[in-house]
Amino acid sequence: MKTSPRTATLSLDLDNHWSYLKTHGDPEWERLPSYLDLVVPRILHFLKQRDLSITFFIVGQDAALDKNREAIASLAQAGHEIGNHTFSHEPWLHLYTPEQLEADFSRSEEHLERVTGQRPRGFRGPGFSLSRATLLTLLRRRYLYDATIFPTFIGPLGRAYFMMSSKLEPEERERRKALFGSVTDALRPNSPYRWELPEGSMLELPVTTMPYLKVPIHVSYILYLSTFSRRVAMAYFRTALELFRRSGVAPALLLHPLDFLGAEDVHNLSFFPGMNLAYERKLEIVSEVISLYQRDFTVLPLERFANALSHEHDLRTFIPAFAS
Repeated sequence: MKTSPRTATLSLDLDNHWSYLKTHGDPEWERLPSYLDLVVPRILHFLKQRDLSITFFIVGQDAALDKNREAIASLAQAGHEIGNHTFSHEPWLHLYTPEQLEADFSRSEEHLERVTGQRPRGFRGPGFSLSRATLLTLLRRRYLYDATIFPTFIGPLGRAYFMMSSKLEPEERERRKALFGSVTDALRPNSPYRWELPEGSMLELPVTTMPYLKVPIHVSYILYLSTFSRRVAMAYFRTALELFRRSGVAPALLLHPLDFLGAEDVHNLSFFPGMNLAYERKLEIVSEVISLYQRDFTVLPLERFANALSHEHDLRTFIPAFAS
């Protein structure tokens, strides 16, 4: 079965309140504050209204906590796919040793499967962090695909903005120096390909960016642009969809929980772009974005898309090489 050029995917990285604080260097993260009980019902209602099934990449630490289990279980109960987003949500995953990776994957898979009934077959690294050792871990643990690569030139600029707004010590800044990807990632393909290693091959499903220009199109970025001009933000997204149609690349659109949370819902994430918007305004924009997306493409979760690609032999292959 071949995928149609009119096929697209949709996924959501279920980063919790504490994970944003942790990445930002705020010690408040250690209390593991959660907004899942608020945001998950909103997201599920939104998806049900549009008859959408998507992939949720979930952090194992959240599945391990009693207070989050009902919300996380409801995602699988609603028929959505469950992917692995590591146990500890550390964007410096590329610094992990093989032993640390095995331990992290084992813990996250155990809790995710216990709570959702699904064993993850897909993975996305936090902060788009990926390494050869991670790919080997995915192969050993029989994953179907990786969905980490974010091919954009804006990643380093986003990292610079993040660093300026944080209160990190030099050592912590060093650990986060690959946050949001590298210039090397920007040169990688914008459509699916395979990583080739002596131990086997791994399918890569990039978080697609605007064809040719390699600038972000994920929903959080559209919301950020809307803080300057909603009209410009939507014109930008329409341009991206037109370029996807012309290029034949199947877009992979990414959502985050903060796309469904307003400034009135969370009060210590103002460092995140777009968190000055009210929830109702965000919902209007997200609704328009997804409406356009569904108008132009048949939207699938990632595992279904990956299964359709699994027997294709004309995908490009690359030997993993990552900046340290």
